[in-house]
This record gives sequence, structure tokens and C-alpha cells, in this order.
Amino acid sequence: MAATGLALYGRKLWEAMSSHWPTADKQPGAAPAVVEFARRWRDMPKVVFSSTIDQVDWNTRLVTGDAVAEITRLKAEDAGPMDIGGATLAGAAMRAGLIDEYVLVTAPVMVGGGTPFFTALDSWVNLNLVETRTFSGGVVLTRYERRR
Repeated sequence: MAATGLALYGRKLWEAMSSHWPTADKQPGAAPAVVEFARRWRDMPKVVFSSTIDQVDWNTRLVTGDAVAEITRLKAEDAGPMDIGGATLAGAAMRAGLIDEYVLVTAPVMVGGGTPFFTALDSWVNLNLVETRTFSGGVVLTRYERRR
């Protein structure tokens, strides 16, 4: 996250993040990693894509139009490294070929529902493994670059 210049969220993930992270570092016993993430999250510029909400806060702007067009514009402006969060938003960007790198964090839990990130694609997305990291509790991060 330290390299991220802009975070892009769909509405559902935005609502979850904005209900927790603005004050997560103020909770009793907050771990140092939580304190650091909360600070970075508040300070980081963010864009929320939604047609159902009318205001956002915490260094965030709202886009109600075409998400793919806006992400394309941001990439052309070289807004720096961007993170995309939210299954619907990430799926649209993936289908449009706008994602250069995938960072997958796998937690050892089966949830049994939710919106899949990897919906039906028109063609394969070939990847090169760049990094793997294992964290306590069995969480595994894998980072891939899109092979062109």
C-alpha cells in the first residue's frame, strides 16, 4: 500500500472501509500495523465509483459515470500506482484490460458467498509470478504481473 498513489473503490467496499478505517487507530489495543494502515488510508487519495450515493469523505472524490472510461483517463494521466478494490469494479477493469498487476491475498477461510472477483472473461489473462509472502495465521500474498 505504501506505493499506492490512488485507491479506487466500488460502493460496497467503500462503505465497509469508510465505516472502519477512519477511526481504527483510535480503538483500544490497536496493533501498530492497524495504526499505520488507518493513517495511510485516511491520507491516501481515493475515488469511489457509485451511482447510488451522493457524497464521500476522507480525501475521496465520487465518480458517478463510466468507471472504465475514468480509469482509462487516470492511467493516461499517469496517476501513479492505483489499487482497485471491489469485485464489480475490479471485474470491469479486468475485462477492459486495465489491470497491469494483480495482488491476491488469500486468507485460510471459506466464506461460501459473495461476488466473485474473477467473473467470466472474454479471453485468458496470462500472468507472471513476481512475489509470494506468507504471513502469520496462514495468510498468503501473491503478486503477478500481466504478461503482454
